[in-house]
Amino acid sequence: MAKVFDSITEELQQFIAAQHIFFVGSAPLSPTGHINLSPKGLESFRVLSPNRVCYLDVTGSGNETSAHLQENGRITIMFCAFQEPASILRLYGRGYTLLPNSPDWDSIYSVFPHLPGTRQIIVADIERVQSSCGFGVPLYEYQGQRQTLLNWAAKKGEQGIREYQQKKNLVSIDGLLSPLSNLP
Repeated sequence: MAKVFDSITEELQQFIAAQHIFFVGSAPLSPTGHINLSPKGLESFRVLSPNRVCYLDVTGSGNETSAHLQENGRITIMFCAFQEPASILRLYGRGYTLLPNSPDWDSIYSVFPHLPGTRQIIVADIERVQSSCGFGVPLYEYQGQRQTLLNWAAKKGEQGIREYQQKKNLVSIDGLLSPLSNLP
């Protein structure tokens, strides 16, 4: 059943690369704060090393993960196979937000496709890797990535996206500031 690894093995990297969706979990320190769980797609996940991963984060309706990481750094990333063989993989770690004005931006951003509405890159240093059976996860057939969010961002344009981020992405639902609040 469950297996624990010190790092992301070659076999696990192949499993990750085969998945079209992943889920990101984070939470504030406050016991009354909201736990956030976000589905992600757009082929935006990359393994940088056996203990470091990242994903390209596109502008959306909130920015909870980034605010939680700024407060406490805790992050869990989960992949599940929706086709055979069944498997679930969780990556536990500490993360941070990399903004376009960061010194490391260009080197990490270069591993991603350039997507309209790109907001930030979430980087996580992985401390625990755990697989489990996934026998209870249903089978689904992949049909493709949705283009709705990318089309929305392209239509808004760079200035429209910046305005949207200023309005919707600076403060979490629990009142935590996201790193975007530090941009000029």
